Amino acid sequence: MRFKGKVVIVTGAASGIGREIALSFAREQASVVIADIALDQAEKVAQEAEAAGGKGIAVKANVSSGEEVKGMVQKTLEAFGKIDVLVNNAAWWPVKYFMQQSEEEWDRQIKIIYYGTLYCTRAVLEHMIERKSGVIINIISDAGRIGEPTLSVYSGAKAAVNMFSKALAKEVGRYGIRVNCVAPSLVETPGAQSFIEKIGKDRLVRAYPLGRLGLPKDIANAVLFLASDEAEFITGQTLSVNGGYLTVC
Repeated sequence: MRFKGKVVIVTGAASGIGREIALSFAREQASVVIADIALDQAEKVAQEAEAAGGKGIAVKANVSSGEEVKGMVQKTLEAFGKIDVLVNNAAWWPVKYFMQQSEEEWDRQIKIIYYGTLYCTRAVLEHMIERKSGVIINIISDAGRIGEPTLSVYSGAKAAVNMFSKALAKEVGRYGIRVNCVAPSLVETPGAQSFIEKIGKDRLVRAYPLGRLGLPKDIANAVLFLASDEAEFITGQTLSVNGGYLTVC
């Protein structure tokens, strides 16, 4: 029970990777804030978190709105009195070639992925600095490390989060705050299902030395490790969780 008594915010937690991250913390008896724009689904995940042995509350929050993010943090503090861990997971990606994407689609990706991370991070940092303790984990993507066709703007936004995380880790380490990234490759989630079906799962799997695509639990396990005291001397790092799809120095 590494997280018993800890308070964790997970954005984009109503489904997919975010849901599994939230439930994994709940299984270790954490208090988890399920933040998402889909409130009905977030409430179901909060109920699952309670059933798993933790505490859960659902908060409707559009991370591309600074005001909504401030409200999310305020509700967390009112409910639990502190924030120990922030997981910036919310994202959006249209699978299209760059020349097929509209400026509105550019804006939405950048606002949710990059500005969402900035808003959420700034909103919790004042509290974490005051307590001289905290962990921030940003879910990026291997697309943000090597670039992927049909995900050009998404790749750029994730790369921005990666570099922001490394720089911020150097700023806030003096306060006992750690900042790291987890970078998945393709993960079997509802959001990725249409892409997997379009390309063909058997074809995609051939690119992965371990012989399968990622599962949400693979990403959640990495997040829990980086959030735990077992990783107390790790900050400013990016951990790829990808079955060997990408190996970088």
